Amino acid sequence: MKTTVPRGTFDIMPDEVMNWEWMEKTIRQVFSRYGYQEIRTPVFEHTELFQRGIGATTDIVEKEMYTFRDKGDRSLTLRPEGTAPVVRAYVEHKLYSRGGVVKLFYIGPMFRQERPQAGRFRQFHQFGVELLGEDSPLADAEIITLAVDLYKKMGLEDLEVLLNSIGCPACRGKYRETLYSLFQPHVSELCESCRRRLEKNPLRLLDCKNSRCREITQTAPALEEYLCTACREHLEQVLSFLEHAGVRYRLDPRLVRGFDYYTRTVFEVVNNDLGAQNAVCGGGRYDHLVAECGGPQIAGVGFASGMERLLLTLQQKGGPPGFSRHPQVYLVILSDELTAAGFKLATELRRYGYYTETCLAVKSLKAQLRAADKQKANLAIILGKDEWKDRQISVRRMSDGTQWRVDRKRIKEFLTEVLSPPADRED
Repeated sequence: MKTTVPRGTFDIMPDEVMNWEWMEKTIRQVFSRYGYQEIRTPVFEHTELFQRGIGATTDIVEKEMYTFRDKGDRSLTLRPEGTAPVVRAYVEHKLYSRGGVVKLFYIGPMFRQERPQAGRFRQFHQFGVELLGEDSPLADAEIITLAVDLYKKMGLEDLEVLLNSIGCPACRGKYRETLYSLFQPHVSELCESCRRRLEKNPLRLLDCKNSRCREITQTAPALEEYLCTACREHLEQVLSFLEHAGVRYRLDPRLVRGFDYYTRTVFEVVNNDLGAQNAVCGGGRYDHLVAECGGPQIAGVGFASGMERLLLTLQQKGGPPGFSRHPQVYLVILSDELTAAGFKLATELRRYGYYTETCLAVKSLKAQLRAADKQKANLAIILGKDEWKDRQISVRRMSDGTQWRVDRKRIKEFLTEVLSPPADRED
């Protein structure tokens, strides 16, 4: 019986890797433009990091984490999200001691044991940014604008930011009391998850997708009515900065996000062309997570985006933009005596920056040209005995059969005349 990939995972095949590389390159370009540096954390962490950081009442901690015990009987968990590990690294390495703002981004695999569906897997890839060390509304606006700029760079146009403030612990506490009083009489009608959430974090009921729970929570007042003066002013300034940046937004009083560490600003960026599953990223402010992870009281804000979902979105929009990995040059060697010379030339062209392929065994001219055509090479460089004796090389353009005789000493110069210059040439 053949072995297949575990449910909820998938292989990224060579033709698809090009799209992933394009996404990663674009992410790094835009994030670097905003001053963010990449950080890489382990794929597993101590379980308590996520229990404390994400929140014990979240679906991730309650139902979805891949948790195991190692040989030292320590409880470890494959990371289900990226923010808590980044904050853990920020605290452990005392990055706050440098003073000022620290801007970090990450790209990597995450793991959640949930029901696989379109764009959602048990091993999935996520990227995100974290801005640590600043509680100004301007930090929130920068993070949101960064997300919008990234998706526009990738080709998404009809973008809108859904925004809400869930307040600080002080004003949110009063709102939680109101929600508990409002929902408690309906506890028997709530889904199992919401019955648990009602006691620990009633705000999470607003995020439930169960139809009956949504009916019950429709009567809830908007959290905005309970915001303290400081939280209200913070929200107003964030909105003002977004308007100055030309970012389109809409206030959504039901938006609370799924993690317990959020404070004040929470948001999602949606693409309105995509119907129900239209969110391309989500994030918000977390002013107490650093302290929760053992560090000082330092504010943070960030967002994360699933790469599978984003790639699916881009494909629905006709992207990502195509680019070629076909060889620019295919080296045809017609004699065993020329194998070493052909290998040397292929190596020189590769080091010069051209995508170069060669047949690894001497075959007929027809067979090798057929291979060059199958790989969609731009040019075939033909090394034959007669040309080589005359210190020449034949070059054929595969698209129309045009052929030249070129002095082999000026082959690189000739290639730059008929091909685009190599972008990654080594100096």
